[in-house]
Amino acid sequence: MGGASGESGAGTGARRGVLAPVLANLALGVPAVIPFYLGWWVLTSYLPMDCHSTADLAKPDLRNCDYHTLDHAWAALFLLVVTGVLLVGAVFVVDAVLPPRARRGTWLRSAVLVPVPFALLLAFAYNTG
Repeated sequence: MGGASGESGAGTGARRGVLAPVLANLALGVPAVIPFYLGWWVLTSYLPMDCHSTADLAKPDLRNCDYHTLDHAWAALFLLVVTGVLLVGAVFVVDAVLPPRARRGTWLRSAVLVPVPFALLLAFAYNTG
């Protein structure tokens, strides 16, 4: 009787030991949607443009130049840097500083789950639009 409950308790403890880092990193992924979206915007809207300043708008051979993207680029890049630094700091604190040394590997391995909320939202956006 004692062995059966001990085994059950060990399984629950192991599950709880993995569940905490998974849930913590998924929770970090929710506010991480902001820097991930800004990075996505830079890669898909800003970098593919033929122009990167308003002076380039006068060139007659431009085909892929959007004034609104140029107008918002400085704010998006600034916010990308600020929120990106905050995200990296939060992941570092949650996954490397706070966990005990014996459990740090589990926490660091679960850090790959941080982009999951953004990936789900991106998949939903492409499937509905």
